[in-house]
Amino acid sequence: MRRTVRWAATHGAMRMAIRARARAGNPDAEVLRDPAVREDPFPRYERLRTAAPFAPGAFAKASVHHAVCTEVLRSDAFGQIAGGRTDGLPWVLRAALRWAGPRPTVGPIDPPSMLAVDPPEHTRYRRLVTRAFSARAVARLRERTGRIAHDLLDDLEREAADGGGHVDLVARYASLLPVTVISEVLGVPVSMREQFLAWGDGATPSLDMGLDRRTHREVERNLGELDAWFRGHLRRLRREPGDDLLSALVTAADEDGGGLGEQELLSTAALVFGAGFETTVNLIGNGAAQLFAAPDQRRRLAEDPSLWANAVDEVLRVDSPVQRTGRLARRDTTVAGTRIREGELVLLVLAAANRDPLVFDDPQVFDVTRPNARDHVAFSSGIHYCLGAALARMEGEVALRALFERFPDLAPAGTGRHRRTVILRGYESLPVVLAPRAAVVG
Repeated sequence: MRRTVRWAATHGAMRMAIRARARAGNPDAEVLRDPAVREDPFPRYERLRTAAPFAPGAFAKASVHHAVCTEVLRSDAFGQIAGGRTDGLPWVLRAALRWAGPRPTVGPIDPPSMLAVDPPEHTRYRRLVTRAFSARAVARLRERTGRIAHDLLDDLEREAADGGGHVDLVARYASLLPVTVISEVLGVPVSMREQFLAWGDGATPSLDMGLDRRTHREVERNLGELDAWFRGHLRRLRREPGDDLLSALVTAADEDGGGLGEQELLSTAALVFGAGFETTVNLIGNGAAQLFAAPDQRRRLAEDPSLWANAVDEVLRVDSPVQRTGRLARRDTTVAGTRIREGELVLLVLAAANRDPLVFDDPQVFDVTRPNARDHVAFSSGIHYCLGAALARMEGEVALRALFERFPDLAPAGTGRHRRTVILRGYESLPVVLAPRAAVVG
C-alpha cells in the first residue's frame, strides 16, 4: 500500500500532468507521453526552438539553446534536483508521501548519489573516484579495451555463423564491451556481466518521470537486487580488498580523516558502476546506426582512420545518449534576460542544444569531419561534467573502429528497436548481418 501511494503521489500525478499537456499540444509532453514519438523526438524539440531562451516544457521552463544550457550548467545559482524532494507539490501529495515514507532502496537520483548532491558533498565524492577516470588512467586502458573488443568480435562471428550471419549487435557487443571494462576497473566479477546488464536495463527508467505502475515496481525490484548485491560485495572487499577502485573506496579516507559512510559508499559504488556502462552501450549502438545510414561517412573513416575520435564526438552530438537534464534554482537569478525564481526547475534538452544552428552548421547532418563536433554538451558541463567522459570516448572509438574494420560490409538486418526510456536514448536491439570475414586489422 505504501509503495502504491508513493507511486501515485509522484509518478502517477506526473503522468496525469504530462497527459494533459500532451493533449494540449505541448511538444515536450508529447515526447514524454508517446514512445512512438521518442523514436524520433527531434522534430518536437525543434518546435521548442524560438528566439526566446526558454519555452514551455511539459512541467518546467525548457531550453534547447546551446548557450543557455551551457550557462545554466556552469552557474552556481543552480543545483541538482534531489530525488524525493517535495517542493512545489500540493499539500495532499506531500502528506501522502510523508505517510508512505522513503523508498526502501536509494536510486541514482536520490541523495547521496553524486547525481543528486552539490558541493561540498559532491566535491568529496568526486575527488575519491576521479583518479580512476583521468586521461592517463584511460590511456592505460586502451590496449586492454582493444583486446576485449577483439575477443567479443570473435564471439560475434561465431554466433553469427550459427545464426545464418545474423546477430544482435547490442546484446552481443555494444553492451558487453563497456560492462566488461568497468567491471575490471571496479573489481566486480566479469562473470556476472549479463546479470549486471539485466539489472541496469531494469533500473534505468528510474531516471525518468511519470513511470507507469508496472515499470515503477520493476525499477524498485531491480534497484533492490542491485543494492543487496553491492552490500554483500562491499563486505567481501572489506575482508579481502583487491587492487581496484572499489577496494580503494572501501578503505579511503578524505582529508579530514573520515571515510565514506555506508550509504555514501554504496551509492557512489553503484552509480559509478552503472554510469560506467549504461551510456556507453547507447553510444556504441547509436554510432553503428548512424554509420549504417551514412555510407559516405563510413568510406571517409575507412580512408582516414584518424577521424574515428572525431566521429565519436559527432555521434554524441547528433544522437546524444543522454537527452536531457534538469537544474533547480538555488537563488533568484537571471539567465539570458529571463528571471528565474529560487526553487524553480529548468529543463535543459541537451540533445536539442547539440543541434543548435547557431553553433553547428547543418546541425541535422552527421559529418565525421565536423571541425567543432566536440563542442557538444552530451556530457553536460560545469562541475557535474561527466566523470567518465574520457573513458566513454575511448571505448566508443575502440569499439566502433574495431567493429567496422573487422566487418567493413556490416549491414542492418531489419529495424532496430529503441529503448523506451526518455532521458537515456539508445537501442534495446540492433539486428545486423555479418559479411564474410575480412582481413583482421591490427
